[in-house]
Amino acid sequence: MNYRENRVHSSKVKPFSYYQCMIPDEFAYAPMHWHSEFEINFVREGFAEFNCGDEKFVSSAGDIIVIQPNVMHSVYPCPDAHQVYDTLVFSHEIFGRSETDRYINECIKPLMNGSMRIPMHITAAHHYYHELEMMMENIFACAKGDAPQLDMLMRSELLRFFWLLETESEVDANFHEPSEVIRPALEYISIHFRENITIRQLAAVVHLSESYFMNQFQKYVGFSAIEYISHFRINQACKRLTSTKESVLEIAFDCGFRNISNFNRQFRKVAGCSPTEYRRKMKSAE
Repeated sequence: MNYRENRVHSSKVKPFSYYQCMIPDEFAYAPMHWHSEFEINFVREGFAEFNCGDEKFVSSAGDIIVIQPNVMHSVYPCPDAHQVYDTLVFSHEIFGRSETDRYINECIKPLMNGSMRIPMHITAAHHYYHELEMMMENIFACAKGDAPQLDMLMRSELLRFFWLLETESEVDANFHEPSEVIRPALEYISIHFRENITIRQLAAVVHLSESYFMNQFQKYVGFSAIEYISHFRINQACKRLTSTKESVLEIAFDCGFRNISNFNRQFRKVAGCSPTEYRRKMKSAE
């Protein structure tokens, strides 16, 4: 499933990965995806549009974005803007591996399966912000330092961070992730994106009426199904532009577009530049 991220972010020895992200300077956007690890983003500068589960918001400098495991999310640049942010992606094992610890069963596992929800988008207006901000600085300093001794401090700060957020959590003992209903449609798109895809086909895949499907898709993905298909195709085109020497026309047609003018227009709308400019830009970055 192309919307599930395949990158390995953690190991038994080092259960986390650190990234400095720059959109669109380093990469055009982060398409809709999900992974089984936790993710924390700490915005350093600029603006970007986040779609996380059923929340959609514009982030700015100082914001903290917390993404729980298996939540679909994406990041797109705002028009005429860029964003720089630190990202930590980590396994739940960073909190400990003992199944007998009651805090693992009652505090960590509910975060993993989604039955407990904590604040996702934390801004300077949050009443605990200054304390959370200091924790972010410590956590990312440890991640950048990348030493066993700093792993100890990172674990303690992450535990304190989530402990504080859980004081205002929402718990649903009968939780069932609604976005699971949409995943088969995303899988269908990932397989058939080169073909003509209709709302009727996607609704049939998930056994919903067309109107209800469109409502649910917009709610949990953050885009309409038609917009998502276009974004998915453009993401595939971005990969081809940087990994092959094929012409823009060949790539456009092989990624499901039947009109080169429409492809160029949609590409510029998403990536902020033309396909040729994007290829040149990525080659220069390499």
